[in-house]
Amino acid sequence: MKLQDAVYNWLTITVVAHARPDDTAAQETERFFADLLREDHAVEQITYTKEDDVYTVTFTVNNESRTFRFPAELVETMLDQINREPEKYVNYE
Repeated sequence: MKLQDAVYNWLTITVVAHARPDDTAAQETERFFADLLREDHAVEQITYTKEDDVYTVTFTVNNESRTFRFPAELVETMLDQINREPEKYVNYE
């Protein structure tokens, strides 16, 4: 998986996990992608911000600062789907 794809996947599920703190699947998936970024891509200190219609993800790889930007509409697609059809995303603990 390319670094940009991995960061996008991490961001998408992180947005879901923060909006749904009791969703154990979202929490576990967020940890999975955080681990993947750290172990497979040497990503450290990853953070994101949202301004207007853009998410900006900042992180370091081998002490080099990197930044990716993603359209909010794209990042929030999964959360929007969950909110439209919550019955399909029941939290099974």
